Amino acid sequence: MKTTISSKGQLVLPAELRRLDGLEAGQAFEVERLDRGDYRLRRVEDPPNEGLVDWLLACPVKGFLNDEPAAETTDDIQPDFR
Repeated sequence: MKTTISSKGQLVLPAELRRLDGLEAGQAFEVERLDRGDYRLRRVEDPPNEGLVDWLLACPVKGFLNDEPAAETTDDIQPDFR
């Protein structure tokens, strides 16, 4: 398939390719230059928990995610070397 680079350097993937691979706006890609005029475009997968903290912080239930420091940490535990 043929496509054109815009004056801003943007490359448009044809709708048929986007539909076949389930590509959506905002997905990240990596471009690799293999040789002069030869490039590889690869979709970058987000880590599995990407956005989880933002999602939890947006929870409508107040106090669902509490930012209070823990009362006790592993630093507070004294080893017992008898």
